[in-house]
Parts: sequence; C-alpha cells; structure tokens
Amino acid sequence: MKPLAAIAVLAFAPAFVHAQAAKSCDDLKAEIAKKLDAKDVKGYSLDVVEKSKDVEGKVVGTCGGGTKKIVYSKAAAAPKAPEKTDPAKP
Repeated sequence: MKPLAAIAVLAFAPAFVHAQAAKSCDDLKAEIAKKLDAKDVKGYSLDVVEKSKDVEGKVVGTCGGGTKKIVYSKAAAAPKAPEKTDPAKP
C-alpha cells in the first residue's frame, strides 16, 4: 500500500509545483497588453482588481493565486470638439 501512496504523491507533485509557479499580476497584464497591441487594439485599459470586486468590463485573466482578476475595458471615445465657425460667413 505504501508504494501506491508514494507513486500517487510523485504523480501529483508536478501539478502542485506548477500551481505555485503562476505568473505575477504585472507579468500577466504585460503579456495580455502585448497581445492586444500586436492586434493593433487601441483605446483599452487593463485593470488588476480583487476577485470579489464587481467591475465593468470583461475578465481576461486571473492572478495572485486566484485572488485577483485582470479586467479589460474599452475606453470611451473622446468627444469631438465643436467645429469652429467664422461669424463673418453666413
């Protein structure tokens, strides 16, 4: 029975090591931003927030051991400046 337990521990050890070697929030955010920039996406923001916090946008990743999430949101278009008119022209 002990050899089976040892084999089970050795079989699952890589899964535990991988889970602890997760990327930092800053690294993951930079990686996502790089992919968006490569696709020529403009006017967006990526925010790292607590997992329990409700925010507007789409969750595009998790970090911090599952305690935080990275939220993508599209920036609002800048309002157009009013056209200048010449008062001398009718």
